[in-house]
Amino acid sequence: MSVRSPRIEFAVGAFLLLALASLLVLAIASTNGKWGFGGDSYALKARFTTIGALRPNAPVKIGGVAVGQVSHIELDPKTFESKVTLDINSQYKDLPADTSAGIFTSGLLGESYIGLTPGGDPESLKPGDEIFLTQPAVDLIQLVGKYMFSGGGAQGGDKKDAATPATEDVPAYLQGDAPQGDAAPTQDEKKP
Repeated sequence: MSVRSPRIEFAVGAFLLLALASLLVLAIASTNGKWGFGGDSYALKARFTTIGALRPNAPVKIGGVAVGQVSHIELDPKTFESKVTLDINSQYKDLPADTSAGIFTSGLLGESYIGLTPGGDPESLKPGDEIFLTQPAVDLIQLVGKYMFSGGGAQGGDKKDAATPATEDVPAYLQGDAPQGDAAPTQDEKKP
């Protein structure tokens, strides 16, 4: 029969307590401090044509200060717009009715968040109201692609190496400077 020393038993007990404390910290961090009891926030809705990399639990900020978070994102099957539900801290319950919302990115490639800009309307948004003034997300990769392939990058270089728009393959009715008489072909004109 072996006899365990009190030091080993103390070390095992301390290790178990440390492991339980670590799990508790991870549980608190994964819920962002919300324990599901609710009552200290209210919901607002907003519609965006493009949300970019916005995800649930993204922060909602006013002037750079977090005042809530994104709780739900869904696609409207009729308008194909993104419906975003925001949980705003009840401390900020007097947001003016003409508050606008935009989707921004922290830094160049940081996380997306919703920035609210309060207006001057004396009426306040009520829980469940919708923010009508919205600004969709700007896709930086798409902007860089447009800049690179539109010839914007060749302005400082040699003119003969400059990118040229592919106007030869584009039908005249799709080019912006087509004359009025050169309209798109109708279905009857397309048939052989």
